This record gives sequence, structure tokens and C-alpha cells, in this order.
Amino acid sequence: MKQNNMLAMILAGGRGSRLHDLTKKVAKPAVSYGGKYRIIDFPLSNCANSGIDVVGVLTQYESILLNSYVAAGRRWGLDAKDSGVYVLPPREKSDANLDVYRGTADAISQNIDFIDTYSPEYLLILSGDHIYKMNYAKMLAYHKECKADATIAVIEVPMREASRFGIMNTNDTGRIIEFEEKPEQPKSNLASMGIYIFNWKLLRKMLLADMKDPESNHDFGKDIIPTMLNDGKNLYAYKFKGYWKDVGTIDSLWEANMDLLDKNNELDLNDSTWKIYTEDVTALPQYIGSEAVIDRAFITQGCVVNGEVKNSVLFTGAKVAAGAKVINSVLMPDAEVAEGAVVTRALVADGIKIGKNAVVGSADSKNIELVAKRVKGDE
Repeated sequence: MKQNNMLAMILAGGRGSRLHDLTKKVAKPAVSYGGKYRIIDFPLSNCANSGIDVVGVLTQYESILLNSYVAAGRRWGLDAKDSGVYVLPPREKSDANLDVYRGTADAISQNIDFIDTYSPEYLLILSGDHIYKMNYAKMLAYHKECKADATIAVIEVPMREASRFGIMNTNDTGRIIEFEEKPEQPKSNLASMGIYIFNWKLLRKMLLADMKDPESNHDFGKDIIPTMLNDGKNLYAYKFKGYWKDVGTIDSLWEANMDLLDKNNELDLNDSTWKIYTEDVTALPQYIGSEAVIDRAFITQGCVVNGEVKNSVLFTGAKVAAGAKVINSVLMPDAEVAEGAVVTRALVADGIKIGKNAVVGSADSKNIELVAKRVKGDE
């Protein structure tokens, strides 16, 4: 069912600095994931599957690749009449004379005219850098049922980790009575997923006021949501049950890929009822050599494996030569591991080559090693 009364805006302008070299030239939402996908595929596919036909993607840092990628709305079925994916870069200058979004709320404020073009009753705001599947139509139905002014998607996290998140404290009806940003002593474990539904008329009014406030951070978590709570507005928590991963660090990106090896993984990329759409890359079928050893691996089309791959994920076009070992690792598109090389607990970036007999990573390392530059081996 089409959700013509709700428009979606995806915040895809984050710098992604904790992903280090992976986001030096590529925006975080355009980073590769899961063999053949990009992170942005998930919120866009969720929109398409939820019946939302107009999506604005707010880009900022290193956005050339991301802009061209999302502009092809046909990948997600969002290229029909009266539908589309629209790239929305910032238009206002910073002190350094650069076009910037000053905060999450400012990103929406700068695009009020675009939103008004469609006169939506509801506005859905999404983060562009999370891996999950969600039916936003169900969230909207809950929003209407609660007669909410705003609804915030939350997920239960382990109590010991709750201090890392924005935490929503609710009453017995699910109404939010308090919002705490990364509290030292959290009162609940309901973490904000950065997914919001607002009644547009109310939010528009608040954004216009926020733009004029010199003391504001122009941020939903720091300004808009606390103001709504102070004003006594109806804010409700929508409890999401399912797979969700914030892939903001090398370790979490590695973990999200490793999760695909679990046969009980809730994400299930093969689910035909909720497809995740992506670019259709032309590639040969995977090739597994007669001497290859494969033990619990996720291997995508275009891969060539002649060595040993154990508990690892190989993206499109990755190559593992004879005598090479890839263990507990992720090889991103077109990464190559030469003869005799050993890769352990590492994430190898797009197109990186690891030379003959080189050793990368360690089974004992606390953190995952990012390999973003060529590793020379024996000549």
C-alpha cells in the first residue's frame, strides 16, 4: 500500500571518520556491505517495500559516488511517475565558506521547500548508515493509533551498553516521558534508532523556530525532541524487534558482515518477501578451484578462490590465490590475496592487494585490522 501521506528523508551526510580510510573518498552510506550491497541500500529498500515513493537523500561529505548511486532510483523501484529518490546537498555556507548541514535538524530545515512541494501529513526521518529491515508502514500505523505528535523507533540493548545510546524512558503506555543522551546511569535500555515519524505541520513550525535560535545545536536529539517533551507533546516509542546494526566503526562493520555467516541470522538477505535492492553489477559466477578449502564462508559472484577461506566474507570480485589463507576476515570488492599470504581478523578495503607470503592481522588482536593500502610481499 502506498504511503502517499508520508515522505522520507534519509540523513546521509555524516563524515564517518571512525571508518578511517574507508570513508576518505567515499561517503559512509556508500561503503560496501554484505558481498554486493552498499549501506544506503537498506533504508532505501525499506522505503520501497513500505510503500513510500518519494525519498530525499541528504548528502554532504565525499558525496560524488553516493549522489550518482542514489540518483538511479530504478534500483529500488522508485523511478515511476510521482515517485523518486532525490539527492539534496546542503545549500548554506559555514564559517569556512563550505556548504554544510549544521546538525540533523538543520538538514531538514534547509529542505523545507522540497518537503512542502509534496505537502505530506507525516515526515519519516532516517539515518543512512544502519543495517536493518523495517516496515515503516507499521510504524506509521502505530503513530496514528497513539495519536502521537512524534514517534521514535527504539530497540532494546543490553543494559550494560545503554550508556552508549540516546535512551528513551517511557510510561506503561509507551509514551516517552524523558530522553537522556548517553546517560551514565541509564534508567531503561530503550535505545533510539535514529528513526522518527513527525506530524509535518508541527515539526515545520518547530524547525522554523529552531533556525532562529542562536543557542541551538540544530539537532533532533539535543534540541527538537527535548523541546517537544518540555512542551508536553505526545511522543511515543515504537519498539523494533529484529536485526539492527550501527556500522559506525571498523569493528562493527566487520561484525555486521560476520553475522551473515550465522544460519539463524535475522537479517536474511535471501528473504523474497522483503528484498534488499542494489546495483546489478555484471560479474562472472564465483569460481572455486579444485584445491581450495572452504569452511563456513559467504562468497559472492565474481570471486575466485584457489586457497583457504575460513569463517570469512568475500565481496564481488575478491580473489584468494593458491596457498593463501583468509581467516575470520572480510574482503571487500576486488580485494586480492596473493599466494602464501595469510589474512586473519582483518577487513581488507576495496581493490587492495596483499602480496605474496605477506601476513596481515592476528588471531589474538583485540580490534579488527583495517587494510586500506597495498601490502607488499615477496617479490
